Amino acid sequence: MGWLFSKPWRTMPKNNEENLEFVKSYQPQNKDVKHLRILIHGQTGAGKSSFINSVESVLKGRVTNRALTDATSGRSFTEEYTTYKIQKESGNFYSFFFNDTMGLENDNDNGIHVEDIKLALKGHVKEGYQFNPKKQLTKSDQHYKSSPTLDDRVHVLVSVCPADKVSLLTDEVIKKMRDIRLAASKMKIPHLAVLTKVDLACPKAKQNINNVYKSDYLKKQVEKFSETLGIPENCIFLVKNYNSEIETNDDINVLILVALRQMVNFGEDFLDNL
Repeated sequence: MGWLFSKPWRTMPKNNEENLEFVKSYQPQNKDVKHLRILIHGQTGAGKSSFINSVESVLKGRVTNRALTDATSGRSFTEEYTTYKIQKESGNFYSFFFNDTMGLENDNDNGIHVEDIKLALKGHVKEGYQFNPKKQLTKSDQHYKSSPTLDDRVHVLVSVCPADKVSLLTDEVIKKMRDIRLAASKMKIPHLAVLTKVDLACPKAKQNINNVYKSDYLKKQVEKFSETLGIPENCIFLVKNYNSEIETNDDINVLILVALRQMVNFGEDFLDNL
């Protein structure tokens, strides 16, 4: 699919040490916040839970699978609002964590209710809330948090989409993703995107993962996703999640760490500007 540029169209760090050190030592400067909250959303099967697992794998130096994923189901495997904290060797936790959500679907009878994501952005959704496609969370529900703190709110929104499915996004899913983006924008929440499954989208990337940011085809997918959702190209990152590998490797790690560092940077900027 496509051809390769002689030089990468986006420069990657030569090694992972600086980015690893950055995320390991990161602490929010805002004293009202203990952790940076990153909300992951996207269509069913996009690789949301796999991305969370892959971040944990990079930081732990071994492949993990804590956020359960399903390789066969056409329906969302994540059904409840779950927070993933990643533990350091010291026993403490990293100062950022991820919230995983049910996938978006074409119809309104399946997948997460868009209004539930908006409530999560504001911090109203409690841990363990069971998503119901036919009914949004209401104030009378036991999983509704009526007075969320800054810690409960979302500080970074991340859209996940498979790189080989960008042009196949349906109008219904695009409408939902734009709706969520607009809601985040009104709250001044920064929005980034991760395009997963780069190896499935581009044979040259599958052959050599270092070709990801040399690929003309993958560059076009970034441009198309940017046009579709209105996210600037420099806020869209290409990654390969850990799924078939049993050990981590530096070339896959570098893509994940570059995306993670920007999420942390953008979240910190958001907290600084409050």
